This record gives sequence, structure tokens and C-alpha cells, in this order.
Amino acid sequence: MPSDLTHIPPPAWRRLTGAGTLPRLPHKRTVLKVMHWAMLPFFVWFLFADPDALRRMGPRVFQFHSMMGLGFVVLALGWTGFYLRHGLLSRPGPKLPGWARPVHRVMHHALVWGVFLVAFGGFLLGLTSSFLMKAGGILPIAPPLNMPQANHLIGLVHTYQFYALAALVAGHAGFHIWRHTRLKDRALRIMAPRALHRWL
Repeated sequence: MPSDLTHIPPPAWRRLTGAGTLPRLPHKRTVLKVMHWAMLPFFVWFLFADPDALRRMGPRVFQFHSMMGLGFVVLALGWTGFYLRHGLLSRPGPKLPGWARPVHRVMHHALVWGVFLVAFGGFLLGLTSSFLMKAGGILPIAPPLNMPQANHLIGLVHTYQFYALAALVAGHAGFHIWRHTRLKDRALRIMAPRALHRWL
């Protein structure tokens, strides 16, 4: 004789047994938005922070700077992994002219890899250092190989690399502002928090 549960419609059966009650994961575009805006304060900090000046301000200030570096790296690696798993979520809008479509694609790919390469440059700095560097004062970056010349060169590249990324970020922002104001395709609403949509 069949169980009484066989006569219960599937949705009700799932409610009774607990099946399908796991919380839904956030949509991947929501995850991307969170990473996008979470990266911004770290990026602004490193745009204006001078490590030598911060070091002179005392160990606590420099410790905060180091913690910001750890946060940046965690987000950079998370963003890179997300990109490798899901690909590029951003798609060119239908109003974009022909020349802007390849610009849109190349710019977004370059942003993802640019963020990763900045984080990787920090790893190389730790690798060539004469002492064990710790991100946030807690996480060893790399075993120090004591290569002062390479460390100096990587430090220069790392600095210019970050400012090149800053220029790319500025171009990225300008491109989407142009789309929003000139093409009227509401490009800024795609990544802006919903609370800001009333002003966009």
C-alpha cells in the first residue's frame, strides 16, 4: 500500500520533508556588484597612501595600511576566481555604436586582469624582500629570497602598474558616464545600488 505522502503534491511534500529549504545563493550579478563596490575604498586608499609617510606615522597606522592591502588582495583573488568561473558578465548595450563594443569588452577584461596583476606584484615584492612580509601583519606573503635589485625593480613596476590601473578605472568610469548621459541607456543603473536608482 503506497504511503500517504505519495498523494501529497510535490511542493507540499518537499515542505514536509525539508527538501529544497536551503537558502538560495545570491545571483552572480549581485555578487559582482558587492565585489565592485567593496573594492572601491581599498582602491582609493592605495591611490593616495604613501607607505613611507605612513611608516613614519607609527606602527598602528602602517598596520592599518597593511590590513587594507590584505583586503585588496582577498577581493582581487575573489574577483579573478569569479571571472574565471563565470566569464565576463558585462555585456555591451544595444545603443553602443560599433567602435564602442570592442572597447567595452577589452576594457572590462583589462580591469579584471589589471587588479589581479597588482595583487601578484605585491606577492613578488614579498618574494624578493630581505625579510618576511605579512599582509595585515598576520598572513605571510611569500618566502623572502633577499633579492634587493629585483625587489627595487618590482617595486617600481608595481607602482606604475597601479597608476596605470587607476587610469583604466578612470576611463572605465568615464565610459559608463558617457553611455548614461549621451546614449541614455541607463548604464550606471546596472552596477549602482538600487537605493541610488532614483537619481540615475
